Amino acid sequence: MGFSSFVVQLLNGLAGASSLFLVAAGLSLIFGVTRIVNFAHGSFFMLGIYLAYSLVGALGNSLGFWPALLLAALGAGLIGAAVEMLLLRRIYKAPELFQLLATFALVLVIKDAALWIWGPEELLGPRAPGLAGSVSILGRNFPAYDLFLIVVGPVVLGALTLLLTRTRWGTLVRAATQDREMVSALGVNQAWLFTAVFALGALLAGLGGALQLPREPATLEMDLNTIGAAFVVVVVGGMGSIPGAYAAALLIAEIKAVCIWLGVVELFGYSVSFSKLTLVVEFLVMAVVLVVRPWGLMGKPQANSRNVGLPEAPLRHPGTWFKVGGALLMALLVLLPWLTADSPYLSVLAIDLMIAALFAASLHFIMGPAGMHSFGHAAYFGIGAYAAALLVRSAGLPMELTLLLAPLVAAAGAFLYGWFCVRLSGVYLAMLTLAFAQITWAICYQWDGFTGGSNGLTGVWPAEWLSDKTHYYYLTLAGVTAGVLLLRRVLFSPFGYALRAGRDSALRADAIGIDVKRMQWVAFIIAGGFAGLGGALFAFSKGSISPESLAVGKSVDGLVMVLLGGLQTLSGPVVGAVTFTWLHDTVARNTDYWRAMLGGIILLLVLLFPQGIAGSIKHAVEHWREGRKPRSPRDAASPVSASKEAA
Repeated sequence: MGFSSFVVQLLNGLAGASSLFLVAAGLSLIFGVTRIVNFAHGSFFMLGIYLAYSLVGALGNSLGFWPALLLAALGAGLIGAAVEMLLLRRIYKAPELFQLLATFALVLVIKDAALWIWGPEELLGPRAPGLAGSVSILGRNFPAYDLFLIVVGPVVLGALTLLLTRTRWGTLVRAATQDREMVSALGVNQAWLFTAVFALGALLAGLGGALQLPREPATLEMDLNTIGAAFVVVVVGGMGSIPGAYAAALLIAEIKAVCIWLGVVELFGYSVSFSKLTLVVEFLVMAVVLVVRPWGLMGKPQANSRNVGLPEAPLRHPGTWFKVGGALLMALLVLLPWLTADSPYLSVLAIDLMIAALFAASLHFIMGPAGMHSFGHAAYFGIGAYAAALLVRSAGLPMELTLLLAPLVAAAGAFLYGWFCVRLSGVYLAMLTLAFAQITWAICYQWDGFTGGSNGLTGVWPAEWLSDKTHYYYLTLAGVTAGVLLLRRVLFSPFGYALRAGRDSALRADAIGIDVKRMQWVAFIIAGGFAGLGGALFAFSKGSISPESLAVGKSVDGLVMVLLGGLQTLSGPVVGAVTFTWLHDTVARNTDYWRAMLGGIILLLVLLFPQGIAGSIKHAVEHWREGRKPRSPRDAASPVSASKEAA
């Protein structure tokens, strides 16, 4: 822990900050103008390094290395422009979270395209010609290429600043960041402006990936690993702020470098491994910044988006046909074990489908009626699962009691995290939920003595009378049905209507005496508890639990389920959960490129059902009923009805 090693680590942090800034700057530009939370941005980073690898091989390392990096970045930019024109233009009028679903599907398609072209192996590129060696800094060797990367960051920052402040195009981009609808009203071709911004953002991400070619191998996991860090940098710096993104990248990279330099330190008789904090330090920084400064270091409060989708109708109690359909579905579920006696796997799949439905319904409870977008809802699912496993293994409690206690433990976690989260809104709230989820994941992943670390916990079996899978199926059916119906009942209570009032107009709700933040906090706790129940049922159904149950991927799956089914319908999360889980299982078992097929199906559903599957069906049924209503002669002759016809 000498001074020279400290300086070298700080320089490593600067090199890492430059690479991270390139990705975050492109993401910040895209969000600032298009308001799209582009989940596929990490895929352009991954494409950049893969394209650079192929182009260096084709052009030669000696003279073709540097042109190959630039061509790879340009290729990523062109692919980004094509994606924007062919797909995203069709969904700009959809709600922002629905656009997130489309970009998530793109991640799956691009990942399998890379698998098909370059294969599953890691691909390590050559060293950069002219910068292959090292230089001595305070008696320690430091890679010359990393010194080059340290310079790249400020150079790109300066170039972007000049582009955005000294050109007409940059003026239009800054104006669109403030109010893109007004820019369109002034006669600016909004479509081509969006395309240019998206292409530039993808180009910057591709350049960031290409520049990593001499430093790390190209892998298929780079997309998701990169997008998480890029989101953190953008949010910490302030959405839409390029200087803020650079400041945040520097802050996070240097804190990581210091943690690596500190290593293991003795504090008050305990050994503290700061190097392990590198897995979660960026999320710790984001949580602190958002709690202290909700708009990021250099950000401003978000302007309200006009793309909110169709107005949501008031909640209505289920009609006769809905009740009949629900009764028939319940009868089918009760008879399912007998109907599928020759195929036991279908009962196992049905258990997974039901648990997914409860998880999605709990997430919808705070996303739809409460209007709180969560990117980290898997934290409560995982807390419930780990609580059930630990209560059975360590405390020796019976399985039946743990099913009651585990949801309470998850609700306690939501009680703590929700107190901070409900003070934010929009993307900032969503990212704070992600930060808390990642902190929880890091604790479970690294606490070997308590949670089993990366191996998780095994031997989490249900009680003896539930050892038969059919018996456990009926327990899951009872628990999930009760959970979904209770959530639905809460939404039709005065609390549920007050929750929707706070979502639709916080000022009016406050004026009539509703404590909006407290209502949202209670909703957060309720949703966390039911997610924990789903996690407990999941742990006993599998007999084990691992950190993957509360990782980012699980939270993303929950988002996809809710959005795929329809955010503005109470049955949407159940429909989306069953559809997504069944598709995931069926497609994954029948093709090696299941991600691309699943992503293509999701994209098709996004384009065909812009309100989600259940939402679109509900809208079609209501439209059909309106068309069948008899019209009186008085209505037909009414000028009001005539004006409606014309509209």
